[in-house]
Amino acid sequence: MADAANVADVERADEVGEDGGRIAPLDRRVFAVAGVVFAVLMALSLRYGFHRDELYFLDSARHLQASYVDQPALAPLLARVSLSLFGVSAAGLRLWAALAAAGTVVVGALTAREFGGARRSQLLAAVATGTMPVVLGSGHVANTTPYEVLAWAAIAFVVVRIGRTGDTRWWLAVGALVGIGAEFNHLAAIFGTVLLAAALLGPARRTVADRRLLAGAAIAVLLMLPDLWWQARHGWAMFPMTRALNAEHGGPGNILTWVAGQLGMACLAMAVLWVAGLRFLRRSGRPLWRCLVIAYAVLFVLFAVTTGAQVYYLGGLYVCLLAAGAVALDGWLHSRPDQLRTLAIATTVSATVSAVIVLPVLPPSDVAWTYGISATSGETLGWPQLVGTVRQVWTELPPEQRANAVIFAADYGEAGAINELGRSAGLPTVAGAQNSDWWWGPGNPHATTVVAIAPGPDYAPDYDAYLRRYFGQVRVAATLANPYGVHNIEWGGHVYVCTDPRRPWGEMWPELRNYA
Repeated sequence: MADAANVADVERADEVGEDGGRIAPLDRRVFAVAGVVFAVLMALSLRYGFHRDELYFLDSARHLQASYVDQPALAPLLARVSLSLFGVSAAGLRLWAALAAAGTVVVGALTAREFGGARRSQLLAAVATGTMPVVLGSGHVANTTPYEVLAWAAIAFVVVRIGRTGDTRWWLAVGALVGIGAEFNHLAAIFGTVLLAAALLGPARRTVADRRLLAGAAIAVLLMLPDLWWQARHGWAMFPMTRALNAEHGGPGNILTWVAGQLGMACLAMAVLWVAGLRFLRRSGRPLWRCLVIAYAVLFVLFAVTTGAQVYYLGGLYVCLLAAGAVALDGWLHSRPDQLRTLAIATTVSATVSAVIVLPVLPPSDVAWTYGISATSGETLGWPQLVGTVRQVWTELPPEQRANAVIFAADYGEAGAINELGRSAGLPTVAGAQNSDWWWGPGNPHATTVVAIAPGPDYAPDYDAYLRRYFGQVRVAATLANPYGVHNIEWGGHVYVCTDPRRPWGEMWPELRNYA
């Protein structure tokens, strides 16, 4: 009954029909919610340290190119802007992620408005979006995820508008958003492709599929050309990279992880909203809105099978579902003040718990228990200690040995830490084996000593045996740890001094590439 009533409300709101329709004014309190999200993220931006991904993106920013093995160019480009404006600053780098999170909150409210939601529905959608763990967690770490979430939310918002108004000129905006989003993360292109197929193959093609839809698709492809050009010139490196990620995170064993993880995309108390949102869209009577349900179902299955442990891949689409649910349940909630009060209390409690897990709220020494649920905070600890350890090993080498030595990192976080945090300590640029690092070369190809850094045994098992395939002498010079006792990726790893190379270092390099 609530769904039918709210669908009717949508129809009444669209008084002018196909030329645009009348909808409620935007609730200005939405901007207050977005402002709180932004302020919290910036206030916490200097807690702990850089995330391993952020160190990698800063490193990538110093190697600007049209694309990379594991992401397109726009996130490293923003990191380059941060370096120019703020230097090596966590707060400066995270400014863009915090702005993206705040923007996502506003888009959530705007989407509820397009569904015909009144001010209170818009406010509920903004609160639901602003308490999403995926929005808060990604808004603290400046990798591709905060921009991907915003892009998906914005794409869905414009699709909802087209479905409401019938104005197909907006397909050009959808194409631009897909293209820009795909230049942050390839997942936006997958979302756009599934939406395109759903619109062309289903009932929506009779109402909104026209030449503007194809023009929008062409705009998306044009915006992705730099990425495609780079990939073509580098052997389509994204495909072996994707296979490596799927092998690590996908498979039948991770399907349950994926399914359970979807409950954590929104604040747990708000799960009722996105479930109601799916039902609302399915029963809306608007073919294009139903395409969003089809896209959700297709991508849910696709990601469950291929990349199950990466539970956040659908995060941006939940913004739209929460907005739909806010409209669907608006009347029901406000006719039952006790239920609304219960939802508010439950949201406060679950949002607080999730914030403790995904944000650096606790003292660093208390983070260990959250690491198994979300590794984000744990992967921001220990980098200064790692740099100090490597510097000690490096400076203990005799000067004549250092003159023909390189530092080699198995993991991109290690490479980024030395290159960004170790720059002022006089350490040389690292040669890294992982992902795009490998493409930047081995450093001195004639090196006879290699100081190798490797993560802990859970992530780089038997690494000393691996190194002995290439060097006659491998010595453990130091063990990696952090003062907080957090068993993150680096915990228990080692710094090795490798000598007596079995072949020239430059000849070994092609065999050392690692995509993960």
